Amino acid sequence: MKKSITKLADGRELIYYDSAADAVRNAPDLRPLDPVRSSPELRRDEATGDWITIASHRQGRTHLPPADACPLCPTRPGRPSEIPDADYEVVVFENRFPSLSGAAGRCEVVCFTPEHDGGFAGLTPGRARLVLDAWTDRTAELGALPGVEQVYCFENRGAEIGVTLSHPHGQVYAFPFVTPRTAKMTAAAAAHRAATGGNLFEDLLAAARNAPERIVAAGEHWTAFVPYAARWPYEVHLYPHRRVPDLTRLNEAERAEFPHLYLDLLRRFDRLFTGPGAAAGARPTPYISAWHQAPRHGGGELALHLELFTVRRAADKLKVLAGAESGAEAFINDISPETAAARLREALA
Repeated sequence: MKKSITKLADGRELIYYDSAADAVRNAPDLRPLDPVRSSPELRRDEATGDWITIASHRQGRTHLPPADACPLCPTRPGRPSEIPDADYEVVVFENRFPSLSGAAGRCEVVCFTPEHDGGFAGLTPGRARLVLDAWTDRTAELGALPGVEQVYCFENRGAEIGVTLSHPHGQVYAFPFVTPRTAKMTAAAAAHRAATGGNLFEDLLAAARNAPERIVAAGEHWTAFVPYAARWPYEVHLYPHRRVPDLTRLNEAERAEFPHLYLDLLRRFDRLFTGPGAAAGARPTPYISAWHQAPRHGGGELALHLELFTVRRAADKLKVLAGAESGAEAFINDISPETAAARLREALA
């Protein structure tokens, strides 16, 4: 992997990741941009202990532009974008409308492909591996910044999820605090250790591997399964067999196998509602895909894993979070985990 670092016209950092060692990335950003001015504020909810980010400057961010004005496509004559080069493989740059910035963390955008109408599921294993390498590099770089407690790599896909740019992309957040879900998992892992002497995530993986009715796909180094108490209609967790705290600790064998398992999962998700017998005009499955990594402090029990889920529960129905879920955080799932796993296994049949 070759890493080329440059600056955008307003001073934000942009990084090209290329598979070829001789790739040249020196196109300048000629746009007349003013410096980014953001002032997010962190406020602690005293009732729950959760940190809330107030980022009112994001009200003016780009919202669903037409394809010919996409800021994530490569720059074309007369159509400059966030990526100055005429082509790219994987690009990471600082978000122009960040939720977190300065001493309050950092937000980055990860572009997986220059193809506006593509998607992660359509990448080759080699390109997916390059994205994994970029995620790993950003985890190492951002995790070493002063004040950063947790690095969170994720992808939102689909208007149903709330995506404001349809070009295939993800994000990386460097949080100055431990996120609520990670704090809950860390506390649960500590309680599990005290009660059983074992690691919670190792035991969850072992239980899943002993429950074939919940396994979706498996390889030599990774297993994908529907959790026993899944919150979402179709939710899959992907674990490496060897417990590691974050992406930087994966070995070469694990990195080599990951793209094949992950692309398989994404294609299964897409076939859930667009396969044989699907309704006319059915769209690709909206989803959230997120890496959970151990925070800098107090996260020694937490194991790296990826969680992938969709808010779609049927071809024409969404899982809308209503009073119980949104108001009380008490999830109610309409599809049993075993049924969801079976449908995902059958999706590519």
